[in-house]
Amino acid sequence: MGGKTLPGNDPRGISRRGFIGRTSSILGAVALAGHSTPARAASAVGPLADGARVPALVIGTGYGGSVAALRLAQAGVDVQMIEMGMSWDTPGSDGKIFPKVTSPDYRSFWLRTRTKAPLSNFLGFPIDKDVPKYTGILDAEDFAGITVYQGRGVGGGSLVNGGMAVTPKRANFAAVLPSVDADEMYATYYPRANAGLGVGMVDPAWFDTADCYQFSRVGRKHAQRSGFAWTFVPDVYDWDYMEQEAAGTATKSALAGEILYGNNHGKKSLVQTYLAQARATGKVTISALHKVTSVSPAAAGGYTVTIDQINTTGDTVATKTVTADRVFFAAGSVGTSKLLVKLKATGALPNLNNEVGKGWGENGNVMCGRANHLWDPTGKLQSTIPCSGIDNWDAGGAFAEVAPLPTGIETYASFYLSITKNPNRAEFTWNAATGAAGLSWQTAWKQPSISMAKTIFDKINSKEGTIYRTDLFGGNKIWNDTLTYHPLGGAVLNKATDNYGRLHGYTGLYVIDGALIPGNASVNPFVTITALAERNIEKIIATDLP
Repeated sequence: MGGKTLPGNDPRGISRRGFIGRTSSILGAVALAGHSTPARAASAVGPLADGARVPALVIGTGYGGSVAALRLAQAGVDVQMIEMGMSWDTPGSDGKIFPKVTSPDYRSFWLRTRTKAPLSNFLGFPIDKDVPKYTGILDAEDFAGITVYQGRGVGGGSLVNGGMAVTPKRANFAAVLPSVDADEMYATYYPRANAGLGVGMVDPAWFDTADCYQFSRVGRKHAQRSGFAWTFVPDVYDWDYMEQEAAGTATKSALAGEILYGNNHGKKSLVQTYLAQARATGKVTISALHKVTSVSPAAAGGYTVTIDQINTTGDTVATKTVTADRVFFAAGSVGTSKLLVKLKATGALPNLNNEVGKGWGENGNVMCGRANHLWDPTGKLQSTIPCSGIDNWDAGGAFAEVAPLPTGIETYASFYLSITKNPNRAEFTWNAATGAAGLSWQTAWKQPSISMAKTIFDKINSKEGTIYRTDLFGGNKIWNDTLTYHPLGGAVLNKATDNYGRLHGYTGLYVIDGALIPGNASVNPFVTITALAERNIEKIIATDLP
């Protein structure tokens, strides 16, 4: 059986299993044989030394940064990567690197003393709990009107997302990145990104019989009975491994409630793909628990970069100053935007233009649950990896993931994360009084997302005679309208930068992450972030390197 390689994903004709075998050697032959070893992060070859000079410094180890590091290294450039989070390569007292969704602990959240799960209540009872302050894997970063969920650690967001690897419909691309040649993206860079990420698809025949996807089959039935298009969605999970989990021949991972706070076995994060290849070049060094605080022109050329080294409770234990010939901002939409507005406002990089900080959006994210009838159980066992969605983008401006509720009990509930065509955009600005960047997003700006999502779920409820769940988000709320998993924008391509991510005003400074995409990707964004990074770094290497 096994999952299916997406047509055209690998121009070299390598099968999905062959791709995994070549690029995921970290997992080892044991894992591919049906036994499992914990996923290990690419680690630093010693920490970055104070006073060092580096040809290329990449701030962040997420999608854009990992692409940049790999391609620069392949072009012969020595690369230093700076990662604020940990290198997740040491098991905890339970013998696992990552905890379950249902058992958050000190590893789960970034420097919080209480968890803040996206689904905060169950059956009306709050489920968040106190935890020790620690540099955990998921950052629930609070702004005035929204909480932004981001991955913290070597591999960035790839550590904590559901792995849904979606290429936007060609017809929607012009609205996503209007200054980019769609022909090039769909002929070259999307296939390259899909191959590099190891994207594959669940086997439809196995899906139809697997207990762990009963929730998704109920979602399909309800969508189709209301006249909506339902579709399988690609993912970066190892589908052969998933089938082994279901058969009881491999250590359970997705079927053991692992995803939001990391996945120990089957998921192909950047650690197993781009970062593994980058590390194999011998030209990429990663310094974890390091945070860039300043970038400014150096008198002798290049840029002076100030970096705080932190411990696992977030305290600064050392401050280092290095010189970099080129700096790539890849700290994620929020991290890159916050840093750039600080550098402009404080005079470190005063020539950045006034587009820096603007064009930020939350990809129209909104969540809801529906209470099904007793004859529509969604299953006690639910895979944490979503693999399907409901498409009403053209008619209603919404695409909805059929998401799991991996509680281990029967809930009779269908759960969804919608991506909508929300037009609202916010701006990051620097607050000198507080010494922090703020975001102008207002919770009321989610109303378009709710209205668009309702074009799907009001109709399904009417058809099925069902109602919305009101016990999942606290206060009898139907919609979780105070979060995003998909932050985008803040240093928009062809505005804050040129059309390849070069920051205006400074030679040798680049943005190469989701900050380039103006607020909405129409689908889960990481494949587009990866493909755009592939496009941009190819141009930069060809034209900017000596």
